[in-house]
Amino acid sequence: QGQLVESGGGLVQAGGSLRLSCAASGSIVSVNAMGWFRQAPGKQRTLVALVPNDGTTTYADSVKGRFTIARDNARNTVSLQMNSLKPEDTAVYYCYAAIRRYYSDPVPIPSWGQGTQVTVSS
Repeated sequence: QGQLVESGGGLVQAGGSLRLSCAASGSIVSVNAMGWFRQAPGKQRTLVALVPNDGTTTYADSVKGRFTIARDNARNTVSLQMNSLKPEDTAVYYCYAAIRRYYSDPVPIPSWGQGTQVTVSS
């Protein structure tokens, strides 16, 4: 079994920027969608941005125009550039990938990173 390894995150003032990165490791036959979700205290985990392997992107309305997702198919990595951060962006951010790790897997299996804290101070 492999894993998703995240990096980035931290504490930043409102209006600042952060960049999150995530790399899939282990046995990989193919990677379908990759993306980022976030979960604020007491709230459900919600989609931030998603990029399937065709390169199209989907963003939550709350981050459109401020966040940019990008993936490198050759390296099985995905990043999230976050600009103009707001206090309401404070959450634990989770990397997501649907990965087919073995040829015997009939469909891609959802995988999650361990989460990285993003805190935006006002």
